[in-house]
Amino acid sequence: MRKFVSIGLLIMLAGAIAVTVVLITRPMEQMEGILIQESPDSLDKEKIVIREYGLPVDSFYTVSGIVKRDQTLSIILNDFGADGRTIHYLAEASRGVFDLRKIRRGNPYKVFCSLDSTHTVQYFVYEHSPVEYVLFNLHDSLHVVHQEKEISIRTKQASGVIATSLWNTMLDNDLDPMLAFELSEIYAWTIDFFGLQAGDRFSVDFDEHYVDTSYIGLGRIHGAYFHHANHDFYAIPFIQDGLESFYDQEGNSLRKAFLKAPLRYSRISSRYSHSRLHPILKIRRPHLGVDYAAPVGTPVLTIGDGKVIKTGYSKGNGNMVKIQHNSVYATAYLHLSRYGKGVKTGAFVKQGDVIGYVGSTGLSTGPHLDFRFYKNGYPVDPLKVEAPPVEPVRQENLIAYDSIRMLTIRALDQISFPDSMIQAASPALAGAPQ
Repeated sequence: MRKFVSIGLLIMLAGAIAVTVVLITRPMEQMEGILIQESPDSLDKEKIVIREYGLPVDSFYTVSGIVKRDQTLSIILNDFGADGRTIHYLAEASRGVFDLRKIRRGNPYKVFCSLDSTHTVQYFVYEHSPVEYVLFNLHDSLHVVHQEKEISIRTKQASGVIATSLWNTMLDNDLDPMLAFELSEIYAWTIDFFGLQAGDRFSVDFDEHYVDTSYIGLGRIHGAYFHHANHDFYAIPFIQDGLESFYDQEGNSLRKAFLKAPLRYSRISSRYSHSRLHPILKIRRPHLGVDYAAPVGTPVLTIGDGKVIKTGYSKGNGNMVKIQHNSVYATAYLHLSRYGKGVKTGAFVKQGDVIGYVGSTGLSTGPHLDFRFYKNGYPVDPLKVEAPPVEPVRQENLIAYDSIRMLTIRALDQISFPDSMIQAASPALAGAPQ
């Protein structure tokens, strides 16, 4: 089952679109909770039994609630009349099934009680996540089971034209903003999302996951297309060596040796220059890096595998990390508020590891990351570095890949870009070819 990234990671994302959506629904399995049974007194009649968590709701008096601060299983069940001995046995039965210390404030629960006047608690259900729940049986035998709800999948298609903000337009068009994150991940090594222009456009074919009728997150990306800087970039998913990755039309991996940027959500506040007016010193001097403005504490990622060759503080650079990636390339990350876990001189890091957090240490007017790129020991413009690709689709897999490529591109090319969308993005693009 796919894991979902918390919203706290999605602070900002420069990029942008106006979006239209076409919904395609796959045949859905019968939703959990609805069971059709034949009535015993008539072969021609049917009785609908509503079930939740496998329990017939009509057979119980039910109470729904939300875990409050400092509430535990014991406290909740005590409120419903369960005695200490029963609660103790349930706690013992939960060992190896679910850690009761992980019951979280704000998560929902439901209590199933008898229909008689005593309203004796029979079952207690705690929802650990939108999919996972734990059922505590207090009825016929004291036991605990950890279950997952059935997930249904719907396939959706979306297309968009760059306007102002990728993130905001996703929200404006009732699309999960995680889709913006997914696209930035797929194209992280190919497209500079800090440099998107009005008129750039995309289409994407993807799954959404539902439990009953409730949306719980994005699923698999079946393919994507991005038109950026007058180039077409297709992303075709293909499994090689048991791992699914995205490739272009020629079968080259979209994953490069280096990430395009060391932060996912920020904006460029100052570019590489040999003569920049220093904001504090008020003199012109070289600025041999790119400044990314971002809130304090924003994670800073290493753009590639390598060895940490320097960490430390200086009055000008503040807290900094320098990484040697290979015999040719090195990168440096300046003005950090603090370092990532285990990041010290001599440590080895992998691409995407958090090596520090945005700060304003050293000679700085505000929170930002000063990112430096070195080639053969000399600074170069990070925005102009062309990283080599990783392994493409191998020769023996090309026939299988070509079949998937043709089907994926055909599906993506059928997703239209209405004139209204283009006009909303930029009036000058109203007659642009699609």
